[in-house]
Amino acid sequence: MPTMPSEFFRTSTTWVVDFRYEGRPRRWFKVFGPGVDVRALMSTELRELYGDRAHLVEVRRATDEQEAQYLRGEAPVNAICPTGRRPSDDGAP
Repeated sequence: MPTMPSEFFRTSTTWVVDFRYEGRPRRWFKVFGPGVDVRALMSTELRELYGDRAHLVEVRRATDEQEAQYLRGEAPVNAICPTGRRPSDDGAP
């Protein structure tokens, strides 16, 4: 029987994944259920997506404030990389 989304949410944890892509710091927020080796999974995912261009720096549980920001959609976003900062509205780079 598949897990209902509400059940997954109650048992899931939000993780902060810090990595470097071509030397630049990047951050993802990822949600996983219990019993997942997040470090191993993210190392594999980064290698599959980016090869040698990405390097995992740190994987840790999100703080309560970070998780709330992520769930509200307030995490920093970049137009090219959804893990960076939002572009400014004033046209400056």
